[in-house]
Amino acid sequence: MAAIPSSITGLAYALVQHGRLLDVDAEDIQKQATATGVSFVAQLLQTKKMQALEVAEFASQTFGFPLLDLDAVDPVYLPGDALEAGLVQKAHAVALHRRAHKIFLAVSDPTNLQALDEIKFQTSLTIEPIVVEEDKLTRLIGRIVEASDTTLKNFVQEDIDLELTGDEAPTADTAVAAEVDDAPVVKYLQKIMLDGINQNVSDIHFEPYEKFYRIRYRRDGVLYEIAQPPLAIKEKIASRIKVISKMDISEKRVPQDGRMKLVLSKNRAIDFRVSTLPTLHGEKIVMRILDPSSAQLGIEALGYDADQKESLLSAVRRPYGMVLVTGPTGSGKTVSLYTCLNLLNEPGVNISTAEDPAEINLAGINQVNVNEKAGLTFASALRAFLRQDPDVIMVGEIRDLETADIAIKAAQTGHMVLSTLHTNDAPTTLTRLMNMGVAPFNIASSVSLITAQRLARRLCSCKQPLDVPREALLRAGFSEEQLEGSWPVYGHVGCDLCAGTGYKGRVGIYQVMPISEEMTRIIMKNGTALDIADQARREGVRDLRQSGLLKVMAGVTSLEEVEAVTNE
Repeated sequence: MAAIPSSITGLAYALVQHGRLLDVDAEDIQKQATATGVSFVAQLLQTKKMQALEVAEFASQTFGFPLLDLDAVDPVYLPGDALEAGLVQKAHAVALHRRAHKIFLAVSDPTNLQALDEIKFQTSLTIEPIVVEEDKLTRLIGRIVEASDTTLKNFVQEDIDLELTGDEAPTADTAVAAEVDDAPVVKYLQKIMLDGINQNVSDIHFEPYEKFYRIRYRRDGVLYEIAQPPLAIKEKIASRIKVISKMDISEKRVPQDGRMKLVLSKNRAIDFRVSTLPTLHGEKIVMRILDPSSAQLGIEALGYDADQKESLLSAVRRPYGMVLVTGPTGSGKTVSLYTCLNLLNEPGVNISTAEDPAEINLAGINQVNVNEKAGLTFASALRAFLRQDPDVIMVGEIRDLETADIAIKAAQTGHMVLSTLHTNDAPTTLTRLMNMGVAPFNIASSVSLITAQRLARRLCSCKQPLDVPREALLRAGFSEEQLEGSWPVYGHVGCDLCAGTGYKGRVGIYQVMPISEEMTRIIMKNGTALDIADQARREGVRDLRQSGLLKVMAGVTSLEEVEAVTNE
């Protein structure tokens, strides 16, 4: 038997190998399928060389997967929320059943690993393929997509008691605003935003592409596709969001920033920071959900260990000095700073903040939005603060030497200064300031405490103990003494409560490093980050990995999550 060409793969290869199809025909069908954007099985059936049932029986017997007749399945009882309609259409697969961390998929080609991997990635579930006939699968997918496309019409009848408002009346012309006041789009947008709030989402992405339009949520730091509305409504959604956010809806060539407010009740309103970006196929819009209640949680809810919390509170309650919070974008620095500000926010304290932009509005705190085009920089805002009789100053970020110098002078002249930097850990923050050009004696005399942080996903209540080898735990960073205790390492499983991910919510992992006298001497001698890290270790300061491992011991998060977020 002649060798099968390497271009023939998957189900086509098996059909040729078993003499059910000529290699020339298989190669030609694969090329046609790729060119027309359909599956190999669909193209094979069009050639009438095999019947749908014949292909399904062959795939089931050859690859050892169960065979199912879709006519025996009532679509009403399918888990409709397991896969989004867009993913069903793209992967050409339908979810039949979901149990714990497994999802059973109806597929006509179980060798289409790209589609199966896509579903596994999107759902974080183990895939169990069930082979079905291609023609019946195509009809079922058509019904699912059709039902999804009517969602907009259904929302018109829904009674959503929400009111969208900006901080002021929209600047767009009334006639233009009425033009985009399309009832189905308004209801649909409100529904997307309300669901995002209910699911504790941090960002909502509206993304236009050439042939489809998708909406994604960022939940617990991970993006999930939640809908693929009709491509025809992308302009209406963009215009509606821009009107409410007080943007120029006629300007589609440059990025814009805006803000909107979703009024849920008399006592609760959620702010959204909105950003638009012109792309090849329309405007991508990202909405950051800013919930003021996140700053009211209290320091206990953030995940600080008892000794770390005591050190932080001691530093921020001093009458003067500088407290720096470091970490990458999205690590929760803003919430940590606002939690500290909320503790200090009393009638007898004057607090001023300079941010780019202010994310959470807190009564009693004077918040300033930096506007570099107008000349209002962090440095100029800081100078103005010092003439406003402040007690506490918060600078959104120290980006340059000028801002750093003014902040340090403020800390040295009787003010408490809070700010952020983008560094990997606490010791490198001090050397970053030196590299900016700040004199070592100014750093030593002003910085009181540095805290580095990351956010790790919190295990859901469906977590299960894992059998992890002792060697693996030692490699992860656990000490011999820690392994002598009896505590389980938990792993994620997945249930309805956590949408199958195994995680629900996030918890902070911290390295809290007070600046001791010995560290001050190292700084004055132009010591390196390694010198400072060694001294911190001698003084009992836990690094991010060690703090994360304590969360693993407590069953709060998984070992793989800690390794992912603390892998420097």
